[in-house]
This record gives sequence, C-alpha cells and structure tokens, in this order.
Amino acid sequence: MPGSRLVIRGVGLNPTRSALLDFLIGMGANIRIPDLESRNGELVGEIVVEYSTLRGGTIDGGLTAALIDEIPVLAVLGAATEEGLTVKDASELRLKETDRIRTVIDNLRRMGVDAEELPDGMAVPGRQKFHAAQFDSFGDHRIAMAFAVAALRADGESAIDGAEAASVSFPEFWQTLGAISRGA
Repeated sequence: MPGSRLVIRGVGLNPTRSALLDFLIGMGANIRIPDLESRNGELVGEIVVEYSTLRGGTIDGGLTAALIDEIPVLAVLGAATEEGLTVKDASELRLKETDRIRTVIDNLRRMGVDAEELPDGMAVPGRQKFHAAQFDSFGDHRIAMAFAVAALRADGESAIDGAEAASVSFPEFWQTLGAISRGA
C-alpha cells in the first residue's frame, strides 16, 4: 500500500523464506533485513518492508517449487505490479486443499481483475484495480489469507466465505492483519 512501512521481528529465514524475499527484491521490493542472528542453528531476523513499485515477474522451474505455498498471495500481488506475474510449472497447486489455480483465478475475476488460467499455472497482468467482492476460500487457508490481502486494495468492503480457514496455519492471522491495517 502506498506510504506503508512494516517491520516484522523474529522471522525465521529458512531457504523457503529466503527464496520469497529474493524473488520480491528481484521484482523491486524495498525489503531490508537490518538485524540478523542465529538461534538454535537457524537464521532469524527483522524484516523491514516499505512501499515500492514492483516490476512483476515469472515464477517457473525450481522457483515454483520453492514458492509453491506463496503463489496465491503472489498472484494477488502480481495484479498490482507494473508488468504482472506469470506462474508456470505449478500443476501441484491443483492438488492442494483446493485447486488453487482455479480458486485464485475465480476470486481474482470476482474482483474485476483480469487473469488467465493455464494448465500448469496462471498469467495475471499488472496495473489492475481491485473491486470489492464476495470471495470464497473453499476452506483453503492460503486462499483465505491471499484474498484478505487483496481486499485491502479493493475499492470497497469485501467478504470472504470460509475466512476461518486462515486459522489452520496462522491462528492469529485476522488479529495481526487488523493491527497492521490500523497501523498499530
């Protein structure tokens, strides 16, 4: 969001998280890790994220495997980038809690966002506006969280059927998102 700044403390920086951060930085994200230490053999750090204009990108090959669980929220982000986001080699997404390719495309379209479903991924053009919508998580925690983030960019109030699914992997998600959106 324009003007935003977020500080996240105590983040485990395992290779999967590092792959996500590297991808976002490669798209132009203003992300810094000013504080890094080793705790119990794992790198832990403070991450500072500030608003920036993102170029967009492509997720394919080994990067797809590294980012597979983040692809729903990255697809949402892709619509707000300059060039959009293309995801390939992600047929595994069809076998998760839901067919995540189809549910992401369906929910993006509900928001008036143009998105193309591919056999093994998706193409989401950039520079799009998000319109308020009624979403469906289809009981999938990653879909619920991704479209909660999308709703922050919408031009009005949105609702998510099955929003409680977010608690499967992040029980404090709604409380945390509320605090972030209030600037607390």
